[in-house]
Amino acid sequence: MTVHSPDIPAGTAIAPTLPDVLPDIKPRKGFIGFLRRNPTIAIGSGLLILMVFVAVFAPLLWTVDPTAISTRTRTREPSALYWFGTDMLGRDIYSRVLYGARVSLIVGFSVAFFASVAGLTIGLISGFVRAADAIIMRIMDGMMSIPPILLAVALMALTRGSVGNVILAITIAEIPRVSRLVRGVVLSLREQPYVDGAIASGTRMPKIILKHILPNTLAPLIVQATYICASAMITEAILSFIGAGTPPIIPSWGNIMAEGRALWQVKFYIVLFPAIFLSLTVLAVNLLGDGLRDMLDPRMSKSV
Repeated sequence: MTVHSPDIPAGTAIAPTLPDVLPDIKPRKGFIGFLRRNPTIAIGSGLLILMVFVAVFAPLLWTVDPTAISTRTRTREPSALYWFGTDMLGRDIYSRVLYGARVSLIVGFSVAFFASVAGLTIGLISGFVRAADAIIMRIMDGMMSIPPILLAVALMALTRGSVGNVILAITIAEIPRVSRLVRGVVLSLREQPYVDGAIASGTRMPKIILKHILPNTLAPLIVQATYICASAMITEAILSFIGAGTPPIIPSWGNIMAEGRALWQVKFYIVLFPAIFLSLTVLAVNLLGDGLRDMLDPRMSKSV
């Protein structure tokens, strides 16, 4: 159809308005929208919150004294009375597993925090101060040449078994990896034009680091902290399993599995339940780390 108007030359055709075929785009907002855009974070956070709830409210979740010994109820199978069974000393495995969540979560969160703070400090200094880079990184390289579990075992051999010493040993073993990550980020940021402009304007080095460098290192550092948390939980379980971690009197997932390995073929449930809880907790932290990486890194984002 041709429509003529005084402002339109004769012979010019105007197409009619097309109907709306595609529905209006409704952006997902709010908390529900965030969960839909980041399902990995939602699943990982949900599992981790569940484990934290179990650890905090263990006394209220129908548990008994995890250290109470009863020779009459040794190696009982899982039942309505003993949900996860009992070990060779008659201790309730359900109670020990729930209380053991406290040890693993405390170790994981503490190591992630202290290793991140120490590694961030070392990485900032090494990446921005050229004179200190060679010395600091050679020390970090020497520490990284030793597997973390062997370094933690060597450090634990010099001290007595306790939760605090386990945290300290694993933290020392994880610091070099954080410092190397931060140093690499700082080296790339140091060459950016805005840093050159700050230096040319006479801004002092501490202010440049705090204002321009530090904020840009937090995103990769947070993601790395989640992986350190998961690794620390596994390392703590390994140390306790081989007898170099927390004392046997403290219920931890590694200790429970170590005590049940002798009866694995006939009483597998002693090892099975703490292993399931450890695997779920590590999975939750890793899922959270993967989701944070996808959300904080624009190159990994699936949405435009």
